[in-house]
Amino acid sequence: MVKIITRNYVGKENVYDIGVERDHNFAIKNGLIASNCFNKSHSTAYAYVTYQTSYLKANYPLEYMAALLTANSGDTDKVQKYLNNCMSMGIQIDPPDINRSGLDFTPAEGKILFGFSAVRNVGQNAIAGILEARAEGGEFKSLGDFCDRIDLRAVNRRTLESLIQCGAFDKIESNRQQLIRDLELVYDWAQSRAKDRASGQGNLFDLMGGGFATNNQPAKNAFESAPKAEPTHDFPQQEKLRLEKELLGFYVSAHPLKDIKQSSSLLAPINLAQLGEQKENIMLCAVVILNNVKKVVTKKGDPMAILQIEDLTASSEAIVFPKNYERVSSVLKVEDRLIIWGKVDRRDEQTQFIVEDAEPVEKVQMVMVELNPQEAGTIEVQHRLRSILKEQSGDKDKAKVPVIGIIQAGNNRQLVRFGKQFWVQDSATTQQVLQNARFNAHVKQLTDN
Repeated sequence: MVKIITRNYVGKENVYDIGVERDHNFAIKNGLIASNCFNKSHSTAYAYVTYQTSYLKANYPLEYMAALLTANSGDTDKVQKYLNNCMSMGIQIDPPDINRSGLDFTPAEGKILFGFSAVRNVGQNAIAGILEARAEGGEFKSLGDFCDRIDLRAVNRRTLESLIQCGAFDKIESNRQQLIRDLELVYDWAQSRAKDRASGQGNLFDLMGGGFATNNQPAKNAFESAPKAEPTHDFPQQEKLRLEKELLGFYVSAHPLKDIKQSSSLLAPINLAQLGEQKENIMLCAVVILNNVKKVVTKKGDPMAILQIEDLTASSEAIVFPKNYERVSSVLKVEDRLIIWGKVDRRDEQTQFIVEDAEPVEKVQMVMVELNPQEAGTIEVQHRLRSILKEQSGDKDKAKVPVIGIIQAGNNRQLVRFGKQFWVQDSATTQQVLQNARFNAHVKQLTDN
């Protein structure tokens, strides 16, 4: 360690950070200089920890990422970041599984499972009861088997609904709405059996099945007599994902933007994780999910909104100022998929997206113009195409239909995104005008698979 012998005032001097502009040194005994004052033990400890974590991530990626997610489970932003890291590493994240999950994030069969502690409405007593019953009796075979073997005083109806809706029973029965309907009957059936066992009485169906339930030993296959509701269709995919997000804080089994990832990248080449790298005052475009809308009234009495948005990579805050709020307020609906246009703003070390326009992705159409390499390289063809698009653009504020060029050469297919100055107002009219000018053009929905 370096010991500072004396401190003397030498006047005002500029102060520099370690290693930034020049050495940050201190004079010590015998005229020697303590360079940077960063002692060996400190740097060695950092280097050793860095080596350990790098080694674990490189050689045990599943276990490392599961531990990292567990250690940061209380920080939603960090968990979202590490879930995205898992995706980039090719690691799949599965919803909780009633027969495989533990308390925390768990590596299993080449994937990482959400732990029960991540599920809203599932308390510590419920988790302990589930793990204990599974350890004693093996895997659960059905919802009836589960309800028959656990302590329903610790695992209540609300807890069971949450486990079903987040996907924990999907390996047993993938139809979540069917399980919710069955639960209305099965829960009462299981409670009745539990009371019979507590009083030392056998259940009529146990006797008919050749078994007799006791306090310590449930009848073999007794769950097969559990009642079932009438068959029903599963929840729509968007509803399943909404419930997952509500209970886990994240979309896990799928993502509402995943099925339009490829087509949306044509319009929005950047993602929210890259927002901080973008220059200010440049018009940007993003395809997002709207998670929350907070309406605000300015001091002048004008309405505006603060939005919470996310895409496949990150979450961010967005602002809609009064001058744009009136125009876009009708499309600001929570859980909707939107395409938004705006600029980056940095204040108080935070990056925000300033929204100037928005549109539901279901309404977004693209005009596709097919060209061969010879046409694409001909000045005359380029001029005719540019003139038509300029004519169809009209009022720039109303031109919301993107134009995509498709250059086909044999098996090679290249997509070219035209600048926003060439976007048009009406897709059908533009298509017809282009076709009249002998261009091969067609209209495509952004949400087409």
